[in-house]
Amino acid sequence: FLRNCLEKLGLRTVTVDLATSGAPSPASVPPREVARHHPRGERAVFTGDRGSAVTEMAVAFEHFITTRRDLGGLISAGGSGGTALATTAMRRLPIGIPKVMVSTVASGDVKPYVGPSDICMMYSVTDIAGINSVSERVLSNAAHALAGMIAHAGRSAATGPAKPAVGLTMFGVTTACVQGVTKQLEERYDCLVFHATGTGGQSMEKLVESGLLAGVIDVTTTEIADEVGGGLLSAGPTRLDVIARSRVPYVGSCGALDMINFWAMDTVPAQHRGRNLYRHNANVTLMRTTAEECRRIGQFLVDKLNRLQGPVRFLIPQGGVSMLDAPGQPFWDPAADKALFDTLIAGFRSGTDRRLVVLPHNINDQAFIDALVANFNEIAGGRPARVAAR
Repeated sequence: FLRNCLEKLGLRTVTVDLATSGAPSPASVPPREVARHHPRGERAVFTGDRGSAVTEMAVAFEHFITTRRDLGGLISAGGSGGTALATTAMRRLPIGIPKVMVSTVASGDVKPYVGPSDICMMYSVTDIAGINSVSERVLSNAAHALAGMIAHAGRSAATGPAKPAVGLTMFGVTTACVQGVTKQLEERYDCLVFHATGTGGQSMEKLVESGLLAGVIDVTTTEIADEVGGGLLSAGPTRLDVIARSRVPYVGSCGALDMINFWAMDTVPAQHRGRNLYRHNANVTLMRTTAEECRRIGQFLVDKLNRLQGPVRFLIPQGGVSMLDAPGQPFWDPAADKALFDTLIAGFRSGTDRRLVVLPHNINDQAFIDALVANFNEIAGGRPARVAAR
């Protein structure tokens, strides 16, 4: 049905069958052809166990989709299994390639399916089990949506030439810093700010992977604190891996590494109830990182920084890593910060275009903002920033 809708709209279509039964298929690309793209071959897919077969077929389809050079968009329909199969490959595609998933699970928590990608999830209303008066409307709308995306791909309402885009990471406690950096760069760059809540960092790196960012100013690396300390806003253990492979100009700092995030106060694990906790709002509780946690965070971060292949500037704010980490504020802990900074300084490998810069300022101070901009201009080829005399 979807194929017929798309072909009536003038789009050439290729159907791909992801069934794991091994039965013959009328699709343009049968299951066994997809399965051959699995790193361990088709035997890894057709195991006889449905659960493992679906998981491995998703891996095979992800590899298959990267071999296509004629792909204008991707659409699929399915239940939870079919959604997992299709969206694995969709997430592998660059941002901007149209992706539509009609799914029985699209009205629930779709984060595991969408992740940091730009997948359009559409609830199927009825099950994906043949065509009826409702599914006909829903699937037809999905096909028309994909056709419209493909027809208008790359078009924009912008009237002038596009500015190169820069990704910046921000938290509420580093807002002054990021806003200050953006103010100095926005004339020359399209500044894309990502809330460092796990998905934010992942989304920024997905844009890097898609070739859509000319540089990164990673002010707020706080997701690493949650990864190391068991918080709820981790971007996972692969944070910075895409940037390491991309060679994109990278300026980073220690923003909000003084905190690990939990939801409301009563959700904080019992073993942490005696720690330095701060009620950020009714739904978010922050826990101050200890010196030992800071050492582990610093080691995680410096190991990743040493793998970055492009130009790197990493700036350490000795006056505090957030608005809460300042004299008189609830997270001011010079000993914990020193543990973090010492680990970074001891482990960082400097080079021709790799520098660690230590400054006496708080991360939100104007002098630190100016230094971030100056260092970014240096590695991204921009004109020098105008730094006010102090």
